[in-house]
Amino acid sequence: MTHKPLSNTLFSISSLAGTMRLPRGSVSIVAAVLLLAGCAAQSPPRTPPMAPVAQTCAPAANTCAPCNCEKPVEPTPVKPGWKSAGFGQLPGWNDEAQQEAWAPFLASCKSLRRQSAWTAVCNDAQNAGPAQARAFFESRFTPWIRDAAPGIITGYYEPLLNGSRGKKAPYLYAAYAAPDDLLTIDLGDLRPDLKGQRLRGRLDGKKVVPYYSREEIEAGAGAGLSTSKPLLYVDDPVELFFLMIQGSGRIKLDSGSMVHLNYADQNGYPYKSVGRYLVDQGEMKLEQASMQGIKAWAVANPARLNELLNHNPSYVFFRESRAGDEGPQGALGQPLTAMRSIAVDPRFTPLGAPVWLATTWPNSPKPLQRLMLAQDTGGAINGANRADFFWGFGEDATREAGRMRQNGELYVLWPKDAGEPPR
Repeated sequence: MTHKPLSNTLFSISSLAGTMRLPRGSVSIVAAVLLLAGCAAQSPPRTPPMAPVAQTCAPAANTCAPCNCEKPVEPTPVKPGWKSAGFGQLPGWNDEAQQEAWAPFLASCKSLRRQSAWTAVCNDAQNAGPAQARAFFESRFTPWIRDAAPGIITGYYEPLLNGSRGKKAPYLYAAYAAPDDLLTIDLGDLRPDLKGQRLRGRLDGKKVVPYYSREEIEAGAGAGLSTSKPLLYVDDPVELFFLMIQGSGRIKLDSGSMVHLNYADQNGYPYKSVGRYLVDQGEMKLEQASMQGIKAWAVANPARLNELLNHNPSYVFFRESRAGDEGPQGALGQPLTAMRSIAVDPRFTPLGAPVWLATTWPNSPKPLQRLMLAQDTGGAINGANRADFFWGFGEDATREAGRMRQNGELYVLWPKDAGEPPR
């Protein structure tokens, strides 16, 4: 959908994996990428999920510019191993309505069924039904958990904006499609040890350089942007900023129709928290740096709005689809289901798998324990036991996503016949 925060801390977004697009004349692109292959690029963002307290990194002398990173590249951390568990060890398993996760599970199977680990179990699921959900999962799956400390569970949602096909007051702020000159290169195609890492940039002659930052794009930079029309225009730059953070949303057009904007790509820069920026500038206290607090500050300080938004160099591009009853599409390629889909780090949690989530409700010690589907990813969703909880659409979803930052654990349900989940 895209993102989450990245995530961050209080809320985030969904994202779709990028694809490699090479413009004509890029004869030396492969050579250029090989030279850059030692630089670890970001994994594809849902859109970088956001959290007002998301970690930022200071520029360093040996910054790897082509990867748009803000600090020296660090080696990928060693992944913790798996530990198997019984269903009786899953907190709250016997009290859950697993049948409510059946439809999202079948949606995951649409993307997983051709993978050897999933073929048999997904085929058998077609002959079962929601009433048999608990028995099916218990008979066909084994729960596994990473041998790691509990992680952070944040939330994201699908926002609603007002827009128009044409630029006219008050619809003055453009949402762009992915530009023609943006390169999204999967480094795993060049070196297996870089699987899952992507490089975004553009060609300057025969040289790959970083793509334009948010500030440069807003100032009109970019041949690709200048030669393509915006998808549409919206009436609020702050709401557009948070649409980029969430990764997708619904746009109510002045014609009365409704469309979806889904994550298409991103300019390659890591998300930098505007909430943290306001805290560091002494504009608010940390506990005030929620989505609602940031929006209130923007209304009260219109002359400093560009300063705030341009602190984050990340910029998200969209694609349009017809708005229906289904949720936004996640990185798995399937619609997200409110309160049953999560975004995960696919290096640690297999994308598409059922996941037992053990956490608590936002700002509460009340247990939130339910069967989820790992159907999305996020630029700031990094590590084991890390997830972004998709709350859905509407005022309640917006409120809960903005409040959520809880400790939690993820138990991956992996087909019994497939052995241990991948490391």
